Amino acid sequence: QPPLVESGGGSVQPGGSLRLSCKFPRTILSVFVSTTMGWYRQAPGKERELAASITGSNTVYAASVKDRFTISKDNTRRTVYLQMDNLKSEDTAVYYCAQQGLDYWGQGTQVTVSS
Repeated sequence: QPPLVESGGGSVQPGGSLRLSCKFPRTILSVFVSTTMGWYRQAPGKERELAASITGSNTVYAASVKDRFTISKDNTRRTVYLQMDNLKSEDTAVYYCAQQGLDYWGQGTQVTVSS
C-alpha cells in the first residue's frame, strides 16, 4: 500500500471546478493532525511548485491560486483535499500531494483546463 494516493483530476473548461483528494493510509492520526500537508503542481516544461499547504487549521496559498483554491483536510479519513474553482488554462498541470517529512512522490493527478 503506497503512503499516499491522489485522485480527482480531469479535464474542465475555464471557469470550471475540480476537487482533488489525497489519502494517507499509512500515516497515523497524531502525525496527520499535526504535520504540514501540501499540494504541489508541475506544468509542462516548468518546475514543480507549491500551490497550497495546510498545518492544523492554518493554510498558505501561492499567489496564483489564492482566492480560487481551498485546501482542507479530514483527519478521520486521513485525507487532504484541494477544491479548485474558477480554473484557468494556466492551472493545467500534474498535481501532487505531499506530507512534510515523507520522502515520497506519488504519480500525481492530471488537471487539464481547456476550452
